[in-house]
Amino acid sequence: MSAKTAKKKAEKKGTLRITINQAYCKGCEICVAFCPKEVLAMRGKYPEVIDLENCIECDLCEMLCPDFAIRVDRILEK
Repeated sequence: MSAKTAKKKAEKKGTLRITINQAYCKGCEICVAFCPKEVLAMRGKYPEVIDLENCIECDLCEMLCPDFAIRVDRILEK
């Protein structure tokens, strides 16, 4: 990890959460295919978070989902 990436991660405080709404998801696998860090994988019909710690918060999964079925959120600590 570069010093710039480490600094960026240190600045972000809180808990990362990726939510997949199965009611909206049609299992197209776009989120899985475009994730640069392989955070998501298909488990049966729906994607599943398999490596949350590897997420770089690029939001590609959320932006590319045609059904708005995935969200990437940071829950800030108080």
